[in-house]
Amino acid sequence: MFTGIVEELGTVTAAEPLADGSRLTVAGPVVTSDAGHGDSIAVNGVCLTVVDVLDAAFTVDVVAETLRRSSLKHVGVGDRVNLERAMALGDRLGGHIVQGHVDGTAVLRSAEADGLTRFDLPARLSRYVVEKGSITVDGVSLTVVEAGDESFSVALIPTTKELTTLGFRAPGDEVNIEVDVLAKHVERLAQAQLADLGRGASPLSGDNGGSRGRTW
Repeated sequence: MFTGIVEELGTVTAAEPLADGSRLTVAGPVVTSDAGHGDSIAVNGVCLTVVDVLDAAFTVDVVAETLRRSSLKHVGVGDRVNLERAMALGDRLGGHIVQGHVDGTAVLRSAEADGLTRFDLPARLSRYVVEKGSITVDGVSLTVVEAGDESFSVALIPTTKELTTLGFRAPGDEVNIEVDVLAKHVERLAQAQLADLGRGASPLSGDNGGSRGRTW
């Protein structure tokens, strides 16, 4: 579990293709200061498991599913990436609840001098985005300014632009997106309830007044 508060900008020092994915080595003295084999580190918002730590750098394996769903398929040697260690129980939740499970990607449309930044987002994800809600972009917890049918905007403060990859992204760049997991759970529960109602079930008793035990 993460908070979307980036701890440092790391640098990819090696990228090795594997039969079913790739292996990345990332330099990051802050996140490796207490990291070990099996720990979780978010790389551009993607939760990855540390394979090895050596000389202030860590190695991770990225499976094919992650490459397909995220922008890590474009990452190469020399690229800068946002890094965040998994939060510890009792830490302050400075951003919002972030799983590190990227839902897909968006494309940067425009970035204004005042920080207003717009992204194009597939409709399958935009339905989870609401004005003043939370969204994770390349691992950065942000507040939505405007939510459209296939787009959204956020306002980036100077510190965010200085300390994360969002400060040097250009129009056309692909970024990782994780929508609010609470919205997805609500949708799933609502779908089940609506399906029950469509079959004539009571909204309080389960299937046709039966004994499945789901209450609302």
